[in-house]
This record gives sequence, C-alpha cells and structure tokens, in this order.
Amino acid sequence: MEVFDVIIIGAGTAGLTAGIYAARAKRKTLILDKKRPGGQAATTDEMENYPGFPDGVGGYALAEQMSTQATRFGAEIAYEEVISLKLDTWPFLVKTYGPTYKAKTLVLCTGTSSRKLGVPGEAKFIGHGVSFCATCDGYFYKDKTVVVVGGGDSAVEEGMYLTRFCQKVIVVHRRDELRAGPILQERAFANEKMAWVWDSVVTEVLGDDNLHGVRVRNKAGEERVIDCDGMFVYIGLDPNVSLVKGKLELTEDGYIKTDKRQRTNIPGVFAAGDCQDSSYRQAVTAAGTGCMAAIDAERYLQASE
Repeated sequence: MEVFDVIIIGAGTAGLTAGIYAARAKRKTLILDKKRPGGQAATTDEMENYPGFPDGVGGYALAEQMSTQATRFGAEIAYEEVISLKLDTWPFLVKTYGPTYKAKTLVLCTGTSSRKLGVPGEAKFIGHGVSFCATCDGYFYKDKTVVVVGGGDSAVEEGMYLTRFCQKVIVVHRRDELRAGPILQERAFANEKMAWVWDSVVTEVLGDDNLHGVRVRNKAGEERVIDCDGMFVYIGLDPNVSLVKGKLELTEDGYIKTDKRQRTNIPGVFAAGDCQDSSYRQAVTAAGTGCMAAIDAERYLQASE
C-alpha cells in the first residue's frame, strides 16, 4: 500500500486549499474525491463574494483553478470513493473501491449533501424531475415551469439562475418572508419570471413517467396542486460524516468536532470545511479552515519525525 504524508478526503474548496498548502510544504499529498472537484461551490453558477474576483467567479471555474494550483505543487488528485477508514492504527488506512492507502495524517473535507424533503414522490423523481443543482440541470427545463423550494440564499440564487432557461420559476417558502440577503431579494423580486408561494410546504410530488406537479399546503391547512415540469430543492444541508460515525467525536448537530486548530479527538486527524462548520458554510471560510488543517498537519508530521 502506498503511504502518503497527507491524505485529504474531499476536493471541495477546503480540500483543495489543504492540498495546496500540504503539497507546497513538500509533503506527499493525495486528494481523494468520488466526483469532480469543487464540492457545493461547484454547483453555484456565480460567486460574487469570493475575494479577488470583483466581477464574480463561477464555482466550477474556481475549483478548476484551485485543482491546477494544487497539482502544480505536486498534489495528486484521484477520483476514488472512500468506503472506510481505519483510525485505530497508524499510519491510518483509507480504503476505496479501488486501492487502499496509508496516511500519516488525514484531513477530512467531506462537505455536506443537500437535504431532502422526505415527501411522497420525491425519491421516485430524483434525477427525473427533482433536482438539487440548478447549474447541473437547469438547461433541461428550457421554456418550462419549475418550482424552487426554500427561501435562503441558495434557493434565491439558483432560482434566478433558472430564469435564464425557464418560462416561470415558482418559489415555495414555508415562511412569509425570505431569509436570503437583501441584495438577492431585491434582484429576485424585480425578476418578472419569478413567482412566490408563501407560508406553504410541499407535501407530495406528482407524476406518472414524468413529474407534472407538486402538492402544497399552507398554514391554514389548505392544499392545492401547482402544475410544473420540475422541482429544485434548497432547504438546507447535512454533513457527510458516515465514514467517521462512531470513530470521531461529533457535535450535537452531527458535524465533526474540531478545536480551533482543526484537530479532531484523534491525533493526526483533522477536519475542515462544511463537514465541521455548521455556522458559516461559505467557500472563503472553507478555504481558511483547509489552510489551517494543512498547516497543523505539517506541524504534526514534524513532531512525529
């Protein structure tokens, strides 16, 4: 089994930043991810608040640049899904569907996954009318009507993105006002293609071979069906911690517990990004914690030599 100084699990903003720092410190570094780089950021059409890009930058474009930067310093990136970790031995064992690797230090940057509604019909139509990524699937709904569920920044941003393709975007929100930032709200309310259904929740996704509507219920208990061709869900995120449940300490809300130096309860194991951050969950804070984790992984290695 190949031994690495640093193995980073996850190629989002945190993982790629950690890879840049670890490889630049001349450590043998491997970044593992089961799909394309970028994590949640890669699903964002345009990021206007990432420092250094006054005109904004696409999430996937940013991830590509960070990947290039990490590999330029010598980091390896392998698209392998990690299926188990052995943390009670050192070096740690990282098992994928392909090779098994040894790691002198681990940086967990496993990120989050989109939360699902859990209503009848949702699971049936995932990938066939139900989506969690407007950037990925928006074009399939050209000149059609879609429902967006949620009221935060992601729901409003992605809803506006969908208006590039869709004839109409109907936002269903459980409250009577949005949680999105003021600038986003101003733009959204000015967009003639967007409509609003307040104080309501989706209770069922309807269709036969194709999705053709969603049933919603308002606070008064009244139900109605909204005809649509697709539904995009933005109701929050859950941390991806299945690999470390029962192995690392988690917070009360299920995130990996770290100290101020990104250290977990097992020496040599660090965590960064959204899998340990339930408060901010921004690309810039993920990059910061990825940097911190890599620096302290280097300090751990120095002390072990």
